[in-house]
Amino acid sequence: MTDTTHKAGTVVLVGAGPGDPGLITVRGRDWLKKADVVVYDYLANKRLLKYTPDHVEAIYAGKKEGVVTITQAEISQLLVDKARQGKTVVRLKGGDPFLFGRGGEEASALAEAGVPFVIVPGVASPVGVSAYAGIPLTHRDCSSTVSIITGSNEKGNEDLHLDWEKIASRSGTLVFLMGARKLKRIAAKLMEHGKSPETPIAVIQWGTTFKQKTWKGTLDSIIGIAERERIAPPALTIVGEVVDLKLDIDWFESRPLFGKSVVVTRAGNQADSFIEQLYERGAEPLSFPVIEMVEPDDATMLDQAMQNLGQYHGVIFTSVNGVRWFMKRLKQQDLDIRELKGVRVYCIGPKTGQEIEDLGIRVDLVPEEFVAESLIEHIGKENIASKRFLLPRAQVAREVLPDELRKLGAEVDVAPAYKTVLPDTDISQLKERLQAGNIDVVTFTSSSTVKNFVEMIGPELKDSLEKVTLACIGPVTAKTAENLGLTVGVQAKEYTVEGLLTAMESHFPSANSG
Repeated sequence: MTDTTHKAGTVVLVGAGPGDPGLITVRGRDWLKKADVVVYDYLANKRLLKYTPDHVEAIYAGKKEGVVTITQAEISQLLVDKARQGKTVVRLKGGDPFLFGRGGEEASALAEAGVPFVIVPGVASPVGVSAYAGIPLTHRDCSSTVSIITGSNEKGNEDLHLDWEKIASRSGTLVFLMGARKLKRIAAKLMEHGKSPETPIAVIQWGTTFKQKTWKGTLDSIIGIAERERIAPPALTIVGEVVDLKLDIDWFESRPLFGKSVVVTRAGNQADSFIEQLYERGAEPLSFPVIEMVEPDDATMLDQAMQNLGQYHGVIFTSVNGVRWFMKRLKQQDLDIRELKGVRVYCIGPKTGQEIEDLGIRVDLVPEEFVAESLIEHIGKENIASKRFLLPRAQVAREVLPDELRKLGAEVDVAPAYKTVLPDTDISQLKERLQAGNIDVVTFTSSSTVKNFVEMIGPELKDSLEKVTLACIGPVTAKTAENLGLTVGVQAKEYTVEGLLTAMESHFPSANSG
C-alpha cells in the first residue's frame, strides 16, 4: 500500500563496485554528492564517503558472512523511513545491487511503500575482481560462457541447494561468490559430478583492493591450500581453464608498492595527488595530516612589502605554500600579479616554479637541487650587493637563506606569509595500527611534518616506529628526523613527491605478494 501522507524523498540504489573506490561510476559519485543519508555495506569502500556533503548522515548496515548486525527487513524499512522524511538516500552496495546484492528486495520494498527510487548499476565483483586478478572470464581459446553462482545462502546452511550436475557439466568459466567458507564442498561437488580434479581454480581475497591476494591450484589441491593459508571471506572463486592465463596477465598484484600501508603526513588539502599516486602503485594510503596552514601572527611586514613590490630586485619563493599564501594576501590587499612587473622571481623546486608559471609569471631561476643552499650558490653568481630581496615564507623556518644572502651584501626582508599549526587529527586509528605493526611506511615532506608527527604520537609510540620505514623528501627533512632520534630508511634523490615515490619503489624492489 502506498503511503501518501508524507512527501517522500528519493532512494538511490548505487553499486559501489567491488572495492577499489576508483571503480565507482560517475553517476554513482554524483548521487553521493547530493546525498542527505548514506546507508552503506560492509563491502562498500568507506573512502567513497569523501564525496558526500558535510551534513550527510552515514549509517553502517554491514552484513558479512556469519555476522548480521541488521536484518534485510530492517534495512528496507530504514530506507523507507529516511525517504519519507524528504531526504535523498543513497544505498551504497558493494558490487552491483542486482547481482546477489539484495537490490531486488530493497527495490520491491520501496515500490510497495510508494517511495521513488533510482538504480545505478555498479561494476560487479565477478567482472572487477577477475580483471584485477588478471583472469579473463572469457577467452576465445578456452571459454565462451560464464556462470555466476552464489556460494552462500540466507541461513548459512552447508547445503547450497544447487544443481551440481548441471553446473559441473558446463565447459566454460564458473564464478562462485561468497563461498570462501564452503570451498571444500564446492570443489568436492564439482569433482563428484564429473569435473576433472586437475581443473584450474583460483581464489581471490579482497579483490581490487591493496589487500588482494590470489591463490591458484586445482580442484584436487585447493582445499589443502585453503586450510594452510586460512583463506577467509570476502573471497571470489573462479573455476576453469582461464585461470591459467593469470601468469601472463598478472598486473595488479605486481605493482611496485602493492600491499604497503603508507602514512601520508601532508596537510589534508595537499595530500590528494600524493594519495592517488600511492593508489596507482598498489599501496594503501593512510591520510594523517600533521600540519595545517593558517594566517601568520603578524602580516605587517608582508603587507608593507606588497604596497611597493617594485622596490625589490627579487622575490624568493621556497615552497608552493609560500606562493599560494602570498597570492592570497596580494588579493586581500586589492593588488594583483602586475605588481611583480620587473621583479625577478626565484623558486626552490620545480613544483614551486610551476605554481608561479601557472599564474602567468615567468620564473627567472629554479636551482637544480631543491634546497636553499643550492639557490644561494646560484644567486651568489649574480652581483647582488645592496640588492633587496623579499622572502615570503612560513613564520618558522630555517635562517640559512636570509643569513647567507646578507653575507653576500644583499638586503633581505623576511615576511611571514603563513604559519603551520597542529591540526585536530584523530590519532586513534594510527595508534592502533602502529601498536599492531600494521604500518609499513611513514612519509615526511618537510621538517614541520617530522616535528609535528613526533609531537602528536608522543614518546610512548615512538618505539613503534622501529619496524616502520621512514621516508623523507630530502636531506633537510631527513636531518630533522635524525635529530629527533628517528632512523630514516628512504631519502629521495629528487626532492619532490615524485622523487620520494621513486625512492620508495627502489627500497621495496618486489612487492608482488605472489
